[in-house]
Amino acid sequence: MNTSMGRLLVSGASLATAMSLAGTAHAQAFYLQEQSVRGQGRAFSGEAADTGIESIWWNPASIAGTQGGEASLHASAILPRGKVSDDGTIIVRPGTTGEPIGGNAVSKDPINNGVLPSGAIAYGFGKVAVGLAISAPYNFTTDYDDDSWARYTADKTELRTFDIQPTVAVELAPGINVGGGLNIEYAKASLGNALPNLSSALPDGHQELKGNGWDIGWSVGAQLHRGPVSVGLAYKSAIKHKLDGSVTVEGLVGPLAAQNRSIDATATFSTPWQAIGSIRFRATDQLTLNFQTVRYGWSEFDAIRLGAPLNTAIPENYRDTWSFAGGVDYMIDPQWTVRAGVQYGQTPTRDGERDARVPDSDRLNFSAGTSYALSDRFTIDAAASYISFEDTTIDRTTAAYAGTAVQTPILVDGSLTDASALVFSLGARMKF
Repeated sequence: MNTSMGRLLVSGASLATAMSLAGTAHAQAFYLQEQSVRGQGRAFSGEAADTGIESIWWNPASIAGTQGGEASLHASAILPRGKVSDDGTIIVRPGTTGEPIGGNAVSKDPINNGVLPSGAIAYGFGKVAVGLAISAPYNFTTDYDDDSWARYTADKTELRTFDIQPTVAVELAPGINVGGGLNIEYAKASLGNALPNLSSALPDGHQELKGNGWDIGWSVGAQLHRGPVSVGLAYKSAIKHKLDGSVTVEGLVGPLAAQNRSIDATATFSTPWQAIGSIRFRATDQLTLNFQTVRYGWSEFDAIRLGAPLNTAIPENYRDTWSFAGGVDYMIDPQWTVRAGVQYGQTPTRDGERDARVPDSDRLNFSAGTSYALSDRFTIDAAASYISFEDTTIDRTTAAYAGTAVQTPILVDGSLTDASALVFSLGARMKF
C-alpha cells in the first residue's frame, strides 16, 4: 500500500482520535483508579503508605511482614454524566469554503455506565510475602449517536484491559518494607468513527479499528513505619502496548469508493508511568490522617504509531500531571471504621488538542466510605464518590484524508459541560 492510500484509510479525523482510548474517566484521562474500596473511601489519599492487599496496586511493599493469607474482591459501579456540545464546528469539503458539521448538536451522557471488578490474594511467611492482584485500570465504553456532531471524531469505542500483578515483598528490618512485581496487561479495543463522503448530500462512510495484545510493565515500592508515622514511595512503569488487528473502511462512494476494504494493521501507544508518595499519621488511637500525591508520566502518550502497511504516527502530545489527595480514617470501635477524603486531579489533555473522544478536564473527587468487621477474619468495605469535572473546550482541529487531494479539514469548536460521575463500590476482605 502506498503512502497516499494509507492516508486515505487512516485520516486525521479517524484513528488519531480512535486510538485515544478515553472519555470522562475518574482519575486522569483513561486511567481508572478504583482498585480498592478502602482506598476510595478516603479518596485514595493513603494507599502507598498503608499495609495489606488493598494497597498492593499502589505499592507492592504493602504486603511485606504479613502472616498467613488474605484475599479481597470488589466491584465499582461507575455512572458518568455530561454534555458534549457543538459550538460551531465547520467541515471544509474539497471545493467548498466550509459548512456547519450538522447532526445532533448536543450529545448527552456519551460515556456508558460500567462495572469495574478487581481483587487480590496474598500470603505472608513472616518477613516474605507473595501476592497476586487482578485489576482493570483502563476500561470504558463511549457511544455517540450516528447523527452526533462528533461522529467524525468518534461514534462507539470499547476498551477493556486486564492487569495481572504478581508481587513479592520483603520486610528488611522492623518497619522497613520493600516490594516489586510485574504488570502483565491485556488490552482489547474496538474503535470507530464516521468518514465524510465528498458531498454533504451523501451518507457517511465508516472506519473501525479492532485489536488486542499482551504487554508487560513493572512496579516497585518501599515503606517506612515508625511510631505513628508511615511513609510509602512507589513507582509503576509505563507500558508500551501493541495491538494487532485490522482496519475496516466501508460506505465510501464516488472517487473514495476504492478505499472500502479491510486490512491487517498494528498500533502502538504507551500508558503513563506513576510516581507515588504517601504519608499516614496516626493522630490518636482512633484518627489517622492521610496524604498522597501522584506524578503521572502522561507524556509517554505522545503519539499513536501505526505500523505497516500504514506506517504513520499521529501526535497526541499529552502532558505530565499531578494529583493530590487528603483524607481521614476514624475508628469508631475495633469493628467499625469510617473514612472521607478529597482528591484533585489535573487532565493531561491540552487546550487546542482536546477532542470529543477524550472530553477530559480537571476534576475534584469527594469520597466517603466505611469498613465493618463481621468477624476477626471477614470485613465488608463500602464507598461512594462524587466527581465533578470542570467545563472545558473540545477544540482539536483534524482532517479526513489528510495529505491527499481530497483532504477535508474539520474545524472543531465544541465544549464539555455539566460533567460529573458517581461511583459506588462494595468489597470484602477475608483472612485465612
